[in-house]
Amino acid sequence: MAELNIVLYEPEIPANTGNIGRTCVATGTRLHLIEPLGFQLSEKAIKRAGMDYWRELDVVRYLNWQDFLDKNPGARIYMATTKAQRVYTEVSYEPDCYIMFGKESAGIPEDILKKYPDACVRIPMIGETRSLNLSNSVAIILYEALRQNQFEHMKLQGQLHHQSWDEVQA
Repeated sequence: MAELNIVLYEPEIPANTGNIGRTCVATGTRLHLIEPLGFQLSEKAIKRAGMDYWRELDVVRYLNWQDFLDKNPGARIYMATTKAQRVYTEVSYEPDCYIMFGKESAGIPEDILKKYPDACVRIPMIGETRSLNLSNSVAIILYEALRQNQFEHMKLQGQLHHQSWDEVQA
């Protein structure tokens, strides 16, 4: 089974990474963390945000950007950045692609972005809004990639807890 990948470049806020980790568990997505991290993975904030899902998370850590590249040769990487020239819905996400997000305070460094201009995508915003919250940005783009891949292996229908959808109300 192909698996989507979320890459966080030097994340700084543990609650964001915890929330992203929970989203990755819920979607069967692997999380890649490029150090340095702005927190310890043992911090309460990351576990609180990720709740009891953190232990189920498929997470890989890298010493730096070069370590990530060395260990993922040929990876198809999309880079989420407010500096991109095209919108995230304008690309076709392969089922095993990597979607990368930068640190909360500065994003992905421009020297990296310039090497991959066709891989850069942005989430549209109005006015002078600098950016969205990192965990919200991950969810927006990840779910577009999942949609494009027909939500493969995901539960598509829910059930009521105390009643049935089959019951007809008069």
